[in-house]
Amino acid sequence: MSAGYNTPQSDHTTLDVYRGSVLHFTADPLHHPEGTAWHEDGLLLIRDGHVVAAGDYQHLKDALPDGQSIHDYRGKIIMPGFIDSHVHYPQTDMIASPSPGLLPWLEKYTFPTERKFSDPEHARDVADFFLDQLLSCGTTTAMVYCTVHPESVDAFFAESEARNLRMIAGKVMMDRNCPDFLQDTAEGGIRETEDLLKKWHNRGRQLYAITPRFAPTSSNAQLQLSGELAAAHPDVYLQTHAAENVDEVAWVKSLFPESRSYMDVYDKYGMLRPRSMYGHCVWLNDDDRRRMAETQSAISICPTSNLFLGSGLFDFANADKQHVPLSIATDVGGGTSFSMLQTMNGAYKVARMSGTFLPGLRMFYLATLGGARSMQLENTIGNFVPGAEADFIILDPDATPLLARRTANTDSLEELLFALALLGDDRSIQATFAAGKQVY
Repeated sequence: MSAGYNTPQSDHTTLDVYRGSVLHFTADPLHHPEGTAWHEDGLLLIRDGHVVAAGDYQHLKDALPDGQSIHDYRGKIIMPGFIDSHVHYPQTDMIASPSPGLLPWLEKYTFPTERKFSDPEHARDVADFFLDQLLSCGTTTAMVYCTVHPESVDAFFAESEARNLRMIAGKVMMDRNCPDFLQDTAEGGIRETEDLLKKWHNRGRQLYAITPRFAPTSSNAQLQLSGELAAAHPDVYLQTHAAENVDEVAWVKSLFPESRSYMDVYDKYGMLRPRSMYGHCVWLNDDDRRRMAETQSAISICPTSNLFLGSGLFDFANADKQHVPLSIATDVGGGTSFSMLQTMNGAYKVARMSGTFLPGLRMFYLATLGGARSMQLENTIGNFVPGAEADFIILDPDATPLLARRTANTDSLEELLFALALLGDDRSIQATFAAGKQVY
């Protein structure tokens, strides 16, 4: 019987029991081979939106209350919901827009699209569609960029709150090097951020992220104020972009000539810290990675976006050597799919092209507990330890004829997960649950 399992007679809240192949992680399988929990015939027990226990059917069945009904998903995989650590909900409508690179793509597509989010109705409509897309792909938590408009943040959190999802989001701040119609000011952007933070952070399952877009679009004053606000609220998140593209890196060097590197710009303003998430980080050096590890600043790897925009190949080997917290992300709309399975597919190929082999187990870890750890949310989301929030998905290894044929011929859990990562997509998600309730 799993630790923490009990059914006190005085507790009349409903116990929900799910049977299938149960998978979750307790550690990074790269460093801890014993960190994979796999129960081929398993049970997941849920009460009041939280995990009671997860383990083998034979070990748990006799402790179930008399007459307990069981949701039967035998032949499917029951696992924690995916965690997408870097995504732009306002860019939903411009996914797959042609451009020769990051900076012209921002100018031609991103900024004009984001302009529309001053309209609360438009923002709610896109947020509604965006969250439905995430849930249909098995993503139950994401770190989300809104626009400079406070209305975009209110719209996103309102839609997330209505579904009782665990989401992290924030108002983008830009006070230079952007169109006038998207520009705030150093003081005004921070003031709006603080107001939104006080309104939404820890309201139900919502969490706030201080969100300067990236160093080139924030003045020294705005970055300084962002770091100060983060220091004043250590339990709040901070998210931004870093070292995505060689032209962007050169631009940062010209704007901040006194800094050792792109990451050093953020470090100077106290923005390297736990609960900080840096998207991309393709063009880092060993000093940058060492500082990120020391400060527990996390990297969000965005493989489909980096391939689509030709930004570069993420260096898994050196990031792992320094033990930098890692997760993977779709980065829609630079990324080309909402599916974290498709994102794993991209991550595997990026790793191979840079000389690293990424096993299936590691990919699924990065998309679940890796994301939770990067967000300092281990034991809250990302696995099935007792007391964790019951965000989970039902994964169908037979979702397509090709996938069914391949998974029928696998000889190990590694082969099964690898096939799902390389051949799976949104069709592989049979159901998605948030806080114990089915939401897809």
